[in-house]
Amino acid sequence: MNLETKPGSIPPGTASKKIVGVLDFDGRADPETDPKLDLATARRIYEAMLRTRAIDARLMRLQRQGRIGFHVGCEGEEAAILASAAAMRDQDWLFPCYREVGAALYRGLSLQTYIDNMYGNANDIPKGRQMPDHVTARAQHFSSITAPIGTQITQAVGFAWAAKIRKQDVVTATYFGDGATSSNDFHAGMNFAGVYQTPTLFLLRNNGWAISISSEQQTHSRTYADKGVAYGVPAIRVDGNDALAVYGVTRAAVERASAGGGPTFIELVTYRTGAHSSSDDPTAYRETMESEEAQKRDPLRRLRRYLDRQNAWSDAEQTAAEEKITSELSVCIEKAEAAPAPSIASMFEEVFEDMPAHLVEQQAECVNGPRTRKRH
Repeated sequence: MNLETKPGSIPPGTASKKIVGVLDFDGRADPETDPKLDLATARRIYEAMLRTRAIDARLMRLQRQGRIGFHVGCEGEEAAILASAAAMRDQDWLFPCYREVGAALYRGLSLQTYIDNMYGNANDIPKGRQMPDHVTARAQHFSSITAPIGTQITQAVGFAWAAKIRKQDVVTATYFGDGATSSNDFHAGMNFAGVYQTPTLFLLRNNGWAISISSEQQTHSRTYADKGVAYGVPAIRVDGNDALAVYGVTRAAVERASAGGGPTFIELVTYRTGAHSSSDDPTAYRETMESEEAQKRDPLRRLRRYLDRQNAWSDAEQTAAEEKITSELSVCIEKAEAAPAPSIASMFEEVFEDMPAHLVEQQAECVNGPRTRKRH
């Protein structure tokens, strides 16, 4: 898969409506678009997708049991997230939305660190001052997840612009949903990237829904990819449930950006098979038949069938992988639930390098002040 590498070049008119794909529903690869991904990487992506889905299922159950307060998963979107993250280089940075924690885990974030965040305990890095699922992983070049829609887009562009000024070979990738294309930061980020040709990948997960607003109601553009062309950014549509297609197109865009070719807008056409979050009931706004039809495009099933055809995965390995993540999760959950809650004093810590005198005074008053009898 080749993207134009000439710096500053953009496609004329509108983006193609064609969706780039490699795998059919039975895991057969199209030789014309196959990126010839080595089997070791394909296996690693599949294992990461499998692990992410298992984690999401367990966390949703924990939320329903009242053991954690909130969860937002990525069921059905694993290929769009994991395969694109796998295509990035170690020095590149990811600026996530709130479904991309699996990418941080793929890059080496400790599962225990993530589970501690879900509980907001004393071992949680932000000490319970962030929502569940809002992690950061600086060592893994994974920026902090924030709740406001679209803010990560301008952050990714600014980071890439700084790297370009410093002549550093760094590419940034920012993830966002179709609803975020209606945000101010999307337009500001796209325009800046187009004008200054920043090495930024705009990874739009078009999963069909912005909570309860369908993609068709979100824009009158012919395709979401057309939004990239409007800002002078080359754009391409990809089957977001096809791990090989996602990897191939993302890798080509990384190489293009690294060579000075500027940004790329990638519309990952996928589907959110689960709820928007644990606070959402999708049966209130979409038909059951729609979700059932989407299961045919399930990204795990397609990549598994591909690996089967390559004799690169077995039922025994599947069972072993599932048992491993189940055991790992159980250990992490047990440790997280045994950890104490953050101290009252921690509310004032790790905000300033040197805490101002008035906060030192407030901290002491808070710590030594009266406490309610019940936890609230």
